[in-house]
Amino acid sequence: MAWDLQSIESLFDKRDDLVVTREENCLLIANQDGIDAWLAISGEQILVESLLFAASQVKDKAALDHEILSTHMVFPLTTVGISTINGEEYYTAFGALSAQSKQETIEIEVDTLFQNVASFLDAYETHLH
Repeated sequence: MAWDLQSIESLFDKRDDLVVTREENCLLIANQDGIDAWLAISGEQILVESLLFAASQVKDKAALDHEILSTHMVFPLTTVGISTINGEEYYTAFGALSAQSKQETIEIEVDTLFQNVASFLDAYETHLH
C-alpha cells in the first residue's frame, strides 16, 4: 500500500497520545511531552523531522558536530542534520522510510523519533548557551 497524508493522518488520529494537524502538504504531529514532528511524503519516501535547536544556540559547532558523528549509532532510526529555515540554521532530527512501509513501521519511526529527540536534547544540552 502506498501511503498518502490522509491515510497517515487517520492512522495517528486513532492515538490518544498524539495530536495531528494538517499543515498544507505536511502533518504536524505533537506528542504529550510537547515535541513536534513534521511528516511529509516526497516521492517514494515518508520523511519525519523535528527541530532540536537553532545553530546560533551552540557554543562550539565543531565540538557538537564531532559528538553527533561519534554517537549517531546510539540512536536508532534517527539522524541529526542541519536545515535552514527562514535564513536560520537549525539542528534537526529526522527519519525516512518507504512510502510502501507497513503501518507498524510508520508508527515505530514516529515513536522512535520522539524518543530520540528527547535523548538528543539531553545528550547535547552541554553544548548550548
